[in-house]
Amino acid sequence: MKLSHFNFELPEELLAEYPSEHRDESRLMVLNRKEQTIEHKMFKDLINYFDEGDVLMLNNTKVFPARMYGNKEKTGARIEVFLLRELNAENRLWDVLVDPARKIRIGNKLFFGEDDSLVAEVIDNTTSRGRTLRFLYDGSYEAFREKLLELGETPLPKAINREVEASDEERYQTIYAKHEGAVAAPSAGLHFSKHLLKRLEIKGVDFSEMTLHVGLGTFSPVEVEDLSKHKMDSEQIVISAATADKINKAKKAKRRICAVGTTVMRTVESSVSSKQELNAFEGWTNKFIFPPFDFSIANSMITNFHAPKSTLMMQAAAFAGYDFLMEAYKVAIKEQYKFSTYGDAMLII
Repeated sequence: MKLSHFNFELPEELLAEYPSEHRDESRLMVLNRKEQTIEHKMFKDLINYFDEGDVLMLNNTKVFPARMYGNKEKTGARIEVFLLRELNAENRLWDVLVDPARKIRIGNKLFFGEDDSLVAEVIDNTTSRGRTLRFLYDGSYEAFREKLLELGETPLPKAINREVEASDEERYQTIYAKHEGAVAAPSAGLHFSKHLLKRLEIKGVDFSEMTLHVGLGTFSPVEVEDLSKHKMDSEQIVISAATADKINKAKKAKRRICAVGTTVMRTVESSVSSKQELNAFEGWTNKFIFPPFDFSIANSMITNFHAPKSTLMMQAAAFAGYDFLMEAYKVAIKEQYKFSTYGDAMLII
């Protein structure tokens, strides 16, 4: 398939700037692949589609406040620094993006905090906007990480065109987030409330947790018409033996196994055995899923409504079927569903 197959006109007003008031009261469009039907529900109605022994696979990564603002020495120019990943804890080396990048050269120092309590030095250029920073901080490693948390803000995607608010710290995080390392939230999971999870648990639905630390590559535009030539950024994943075992048992028992989000789908599809079973795995993945694709583990999925030409939309199309997904997106626009990170959800069964 070609990139141009995934283009559509998305009215600007359908890009959600805020989440629904209650997590589980966003809208839910249900796509039934076998019947080719589309239903309009609320997210909390999800419970009616799952029974005892079914499994929801969750990504328990935790977003850290990756966006910081510093000032360049001498000029005092305000520079946005986006923390991508820690390269070396001992030397406090980080892989970052800077904006505006043209002003930031090797040897420059950046000062953070009203009292300049944190300083960083640029030690390498990695890409046009990418830099390696060495943070200079006198305290312990724990105190340094505390400092980053204090100075950083919730890394809302650029598509949400507004200032970060206090409520974003809670809402741009799933309620089951555990392992810090993501710079973007796995957005399908944002719809789950404690109450809904409890109701699912009482019904006998199982949860299987795994981790994919979402990187900024999730928002990278695809710039090649031939999709087979697109390269995804690598992201770190962890699937425990207990998780793999639980999912394999459910698969054998022919239960409904649901990937909550595109990150979960990429995680499990990165670690499938020749017998089409899930293997435990810890490492990196750059799996790119686009139509046609043969899925091995999940037989249902929850995902948001995605931006045109995004890798997220391509994965949803691979799972729902391209024509069916395009039809659903047309319906979504007509019915004023909200798109993107804080938008509404889709269940594909």
